[in-house]
Amino acid sequence: MNRKKIVAGNWKMNMTIDQSNELINKLSLISVNDVEIKIAPSFINLHKAVSLLINSEIEVVAQNVHSEERGAFTGEVSNEMLKSIGVNSVIIGHSERRKFFNETDDVLSKKVKAAINNSMIVIFCVGEELSERESRNHFELIKTQINSGLSDLNNDEIKNIIIAYEPVWAIGTGMTANTEQIQEMHEFIRGLICEKYGDDISAMIRILYGGSVKPNNAKDIFLLRDVDGGLIGGASLNFYDFQSIVNAANGS
Repeated sequence: MNRKKIVAGNWKMNMTIDQSNELINKLSLISVNDVEIKIAPSFINLHKAVSLLINSEIEVVAQNVHSEERGAFTGEVSNEMLKSIGVNSVIIGHSERRKFFNETDDVLSKKVKAAINNSMIVIFCVGEELSERESRNHFELIKTQINSGLSDLNNDEIKNIIIAYEPVWAIGTGMTANTEQIQEMHEFIRGLICEKYGDDISAMIRILYGGSVKPNNAKDIFLLRDVDGGLIGGASLNFYDFQSIVNAANGS
């Protein structure tokens, strides 16, 4: 099956409103072709980003969302709020949310279900730390994260999930995952989806790689059979780097 590649930029806690607007104006000039481009600015920049890209094929994505619809949850944002400003996709389970904000598999499962119930597209992140890989427990960990986070979804709901694999040990550490390791894990994840949802759905689910994708390695990574694009961190903050990665996904 020909799965359309995705290049998604996660801006994390970066960019003032002026910096965000400047970068978005540059990004709007990128030729999309056969790639889906997504950007995930901070919450305060989302509304303006949507308005600037209203006539663009670039989609604006949220970095996080709460599992409840509304209520006494100071500092949180709901799916309903996101949809009210034109944001229809969200990243859930990013390694930084898991590590620094103690988001457990149970919490993430509730977030995923709430987002899906609100007709959101979810980029669901999974990944292992160095200790798990060194102890050769990385496959079991990823299986637990997938099964726990997506356990309540039926065959129609799972179609609204994009999975992003982040080898945490290869992000900003100077260490890198080689193409064999990347393909091996992506194939394993697709196999998990196949076990539960069957061949047709596993063949259509897109799995992104999120381990320090850069202009100099993007092409080799995107050529791998089970890699359907990238969740880009630091390189998404630089227009020329991000454009190069998009070009790599386009095959140029």
